[in-house]
Amino acid sequence: MLCLALLEPSGAAVAPQRNIPARKVLTPHGDRLGYAPVPRPLTGARRLAGVLVGRDRATGERVMCGGTVLRSRSRSLVLTAAHCLRDRGRTLERLVFLPGYDEGRPLHGVWPVVRTWVPSRWRGRSFGPDLLPYDVGLVGVAAKRRGRLEDVTGRGLRTLATGRGTALRGLELLGYPGGRRYPGDRMYHCFGDAVEGAEDGPGVLVTRNCHAAAGGSGGPALHEGAVAGVVSSSSPLRDAKGFTVLSRLGGAPFTRMYEQADRVMSRSS
Repeated sequence: MLCLALLEPSGAAVAPQRNIPARKVLTPHGDRLGYAPVPRPLTGARRLAGVLVGRDRATGERVMCGGTVLRSRSRSLVLTAAHCLRDRGRTLERLVFLPGYDEGRPLHGVWPVVRTWVPSRWRGRSFGPDLLPYDVGLVGVAAKRRGRLEDVTGRGLRTLATGRGTALRGLELLGYPGGRRYPGDRMYHCFGDAVEGAEDGPGVLVTRNCHAAAGGSGGPALHEGAVAGVVSSSSPLRDAKGFTVLSRLGGAPFTRMYEQADRVMSRSS
């Protein structure tokens, strides 16, 4: 089983050495973790990614994760990681989504979250390797005078459902890494090839071309214009051969959650 560290979205961990061998870094100008800043202005699918900001009511700390506008009939859904919505058994509060976020400015405004969904297996359990295939969450955001989320941002990303055992080449991971070496308010990306990383459940994707740092949780893994997974976790940053784990969007648990969320948000005003 994989040895993993949960990505703390508010953390500031620093890798002491190059964690991805230079020959395995596929991102042009990629750093020691395989990441590089996304060129400005944000275009295409990158305009649909952003940050999800909330508050841990027990500690009062602000928590920041990645999120992505997801294509839906309700035009109101955002994809993220389950642990970005329910962490250490606590549901985060005061959540807002900022699509196209760049240096403190959200390209498409600020969208308050009104509903959240995580897989049933995620509720009431502590995070562990057996939950990695289910580390996917959805949020529904409130409509504005200008319309619903996709009315403002444009059509969200379609999902690419893959089953256990499927390998994907040419993924692009998007996120907002934080810490001493990263600003925390600028989008970074990493290109990687992913292979299967689990034997049970829907399976997970693992890329050894990218080593996601704190703040990368919930960001999308894009493949040919669709989103194939969500950044869930990584090996510890002290690991000399780092890797990133992505939760797939295939399988019945995600499909049921998506259909329920879309029905609920379609009925909301």
